[in-house]
Amino acid sequence: MPTVLVPGVLRTEAGGASRLEVSADGSLRAVLDELGERWPLLARRIRDESGALRRYVNVYVDGEDCRRSGGLDTPVPAIAEIHVLPSVAGG
Repeated sequence: MPTVLVPGVLRTEAGGASRLEVSADGSLRAVLDELGERWPLLARRIRDESGALRRYVNVYVDGEDCRRSGGLDTPVPAIAEIHVLPSVAGG
């Protein structure tokens, strides 16, 4: 089962969990669709109303930036780690 690693800033939307196991694999889209069904608040922080990844969120599948490896169609093997990293602004 793929595992989604949730950063501290998004854990409230994931019920406090730092790791979420999902049954969906095959593509990042399938994983994020399952997140939307099970943790809708978290999914809204990752994808916009049209289903696209939000500009300020970076998603990595086994260390590879999904924007460089197929976007939402990035392959997700049955055993994968998916890191969700929102950009942090400061100054």
